[in-house]
Amino acid sequence: MAGPHEGTPARAAETPPTPPVAHTLEPDAGSNAGHLSFFTKVCYGIGGVPNQVASSAIAFYLQLFLLDVAQIPAAQVSLVLFGGKVSGAAADPLAGFLINRSRRTGSGRLMPWVLGCTPFIALAYFFLWFLPPFTSLRGLWYTTLYCLFQALATFFQVPYTALTMLLTPSPRERDSATAYRMTMEMAGTLMGAAVHGLIVSGAHGSHRCDEATLPGQVAVFPNAIRLYPIAAAVVAVTYPVCSSLLCLGVKERPDPSAPASGQGLSFLAGLGLTVRHPPYLKLVISFLFISAAVQVEQSYLVLFCTHASRLHDHVQSLVLTILVSAVLSTPMWEWVLQRFGKRMSAFGICGMVPFAILLAAVPTAPVAYVVAFVSGISIAVSLLLPWSMLPDVVDDFQLQHQHGPGLETIFYSSYVFFTKLSGAGALGISTLSLDFAGYESGACKQAEQVVVTLKVLIGAVPTCMILTGLCILMVGPAPKAPTQDSSRSLRRRTSYSLA
Repeated sequence: MAGPHEGTPARAAETPPTPPVAHTLEPDAGSNAGHLSFFTKVCYGIGGVPNQVASSAIAFYLQLFLLDVAQIPAAQVSLVLFGGKVSGAAADPLAGFLINRSRRTGSGRLMPWVLGCTPFIALAYFFLWFLPPFTSLRGLWYTTLYCLFQALATFFQVPYTALTMLLTPSPRERDSATAYRMTMEMAGTLMGAAVHGLIVSGAHGSHRCDEATLPGQVAVFPNAIRLYPIAAAVVAVTYPVCSSLLCLGVKERPDPSAPASGQGLSFLAGLGLTVRHPPYLKLVISFLFISAAVQVEQSYLVLFCTHASRLHDHVQSLVLTILVSAVLSTPMWEWVLQRFGKRMSAFGICGMVPFAILLAAVPTAPVAYVVAFVSGISIAVSLLLPWSMLPDVVDDFQLQHQHGPGLETIFYSSYVFFTKLSGAGALGISTLSLDFAGYESGACKQAEQVVVTLKVLIGAVPTCMILTGLCILMVGPAPKAPTQDSSRSLRRRTSYSLA
């Protein structure tokens, strides 16, 4: 998806209970202080839906749209995907810096950023799927719009995910809110792929090549030009709707350690401290590989089914199988996280490794559906785990350092920055490999070299990335557990120990 604190230990100490506010925290007496209502958790989760709806449609269909509908050469598509991801990655530290320096308003310090980005990101997303009348500069058109969309999506997502740390001081309630967010985001991912896929399904059926007389003849379904903007408009509407519900249902909790001006540790100094924190460094490096593997798997599934197997009539069903499996398994993984710990849960990511290889070797419909189901389960834990670990890393950092406010946005924005950068490299290089293999945009039948390349991209590449990421995550000593006194001051023990 897709997804992000203040530095003094005093911030996590007990604070006097605040009067109940409608649609926000409902602190109870004693141990129930900081309890989040069901309504608040649901509204918080809904806030993450739009980006996931859009990201899901982009992940599964943008590459196919650019290659077979807009008919941009594969080399230019590689630049579009790489440029967009880099733009989003570059916007992450900028977002963290600007949010860190912003003043708190009546609606909070983070919420205004979410609301301010909403109309612009909706427009950028719509025009990303619009086919301009000119052909010579389409590569530049889509590169500009994808870069703009990714940058705006970052300015929407960074404050939204950082809001986790300011919902409540209770670690258990934060984890619960994260689970609600991940469940709703999974539902958004499912909705995005389902709605977009159902609307544009007529543009990529096998019938589009029935009238082609030559194996490589370009065949574009005429309604594709009309269907893609309709799908884009439906997805774009989710931004204002869900942002309004987030604003109405969630109240950003004031941090007692934050000065009114929002001034604290400078962004660059804070970034230097975070990237030198060993638990954070291990978390980021491991999920650089894992998240890149998931992005590659998603991006090439539709192309693989269309050009490297006889599964083009099953594309929509396979995508929905992956997403339904991921949505249904998210609550299960949250229970596993609580019951068996995060180290044990990480092994669930390995589930998709043998099945991805199996799909590349035996691309039949029964095998494809089994692979889709298992992959959805693994993708769910790969998305839930880093966002569940990140608040623990922040707590571990706060036990060891005493600095000013604003570090929550630095942790979240820098994590998203590095994962997007890895995705940019993986997608850019892999799409460029299609150009080297001789991919013909819009062609009904691709060369054998292209078929082999797609099999490698759907099987071997994600497998190597996942295994590398898990090895980094598991190897090495875990951080020492804090003492009982420090644990009480943070109101938890740091569970990033992966125990």
